[in-house]
Amino acid sequence: MKLIETLTQNSPAIAALRRDIHAHPELCFKEVRTAELVANKLSEWGIPVHRGLGTTGVVGILNGRDGGACGHALGLRADMDALPMQELNTFAHASTHPGKMHACGHDGHTAMLLAAAQYLSSHRDFDGTVYLIFQPAEEGGGGAREMIKDGLFKQFPMQAVFGLHNWPGYESGTFAASPGPVMASSNEFKITVRGKGGHAAIPHNTLDPVPVACQLVQGFQSIISRNLKPIDAGVISVTMIHAGEATNVIPNSCELQGTVRTFSFEVLDLIEQRMKDMTEQLCAAFGLSADFDFHRNYPPTINSAAEAEFCRQVMAEIVGPDKVHTQEPTMGAEDFSYMLQEKPGCYAFIANGDGSHRELGHGAGPCVLHNASYDFNDALLPLGATYWVRLAQTWLSKQKE
Repeated sequence: MKLIETLTQNSPAIAALRRDIHAHPELCFKEVRTAELVANKLSEWGIPVHRGLGTTGVVGILNGRDGGACGHALGLRADMDALPMQELNTFAHASTHPGKMHACGHDGHTAMLLAAAQYLSSHRDFDGTVYLIFQPAEEGGGGAREMIKDGLFKQFPMQAVFGLHNWPGYESGTFAASPGPVMASSNEFKITVRGKGGHAAIPHNTLDPVPVACQLVQGFQSIISRNLKPIDAGVISVTMIHAGEATNVIPNSCELQGTVRTFSFEVLDLIEQRMKDMTEQLCAAFGLSADFDFHRNYPPTINSAAEAEFCRQVMAEIVGPDKVHTQEPTMGAEDFSYMLQEKPGCYAFIANGDGSHRELGHGAGPCVLHNASYDFNDALLPLGATYWVRLAQTWLSKQKE
């Protein structure tokens, strides 16, 4: 493993910073303290800072030895927000804010990019510009979308953008990157089946919405098994059913809510239309009506082929080709997808280990993402920072070829 020695030496200080962020988690669009910490560190290292994109976003402008005159630029992105969940860990750097927790490793992502920023600022052995993007509100707020709306790519023109996420359960010291879809789109639906309620003992005087809603739950699965091509991926999950207030009363309505995940817009279009048609036609067949609401959240995260291969080459130079894996696509979603809709780039993964890095006082659960016993593996800090540094240096040098 070819780590940058300076980053290894500075690792304890960056780990302390990461743990400070972990202990003070902030939810989407409220990352005030975290943004202040990031901005202060960048300024301390001589990096100009722009604040306020996407409410609490921070962008560091790191010019190379040419002052950025060549015009080549890339973006490196880290997310800053935490999750609205109670941490079960009791170690020294556990959350000090009840009901808030860094359970997805955004504290580590921020720390790794800060470590890389410090190194690049002190060396500047490149021509061009590295934009350091510290993004708010990945966890459901669409912070990437909001930064773009506020002019991220107009104010900071870059030719490519890159992201990195930790991935528990895989051997520490390994990476993964792949072309094409790596994370799914995230979409929500709310369907209200409307009938006519009445006494449960005289159902013939009612229009019962409950059995129709139950048929919809089952029917939606036929969209996946009979409307999609077998090689296409899609998931429809009805996760909430609400109806009724008393056991002897047939309700007036029944509400279904859930999510849809796909790796392409074509599949998403098909699923949404089939769900709408099925809802309207099945309800009409039973003399009922329905309200159908489908909300598209994050689009699929789709890596461009050239940038994914480039990232794999950078990783291989650091850890060896045998430690660079193909990332199996996951149905989880990620708002870095908005950035990849605008610019070529790659969303890659760094293995977080099996949880054995956690200190005494961790909760009883596994060290997986969005788990109350999760903690970022500080051993990754110099590795992730080395990756960012080598990626920036190599990408900018290739632009001159």
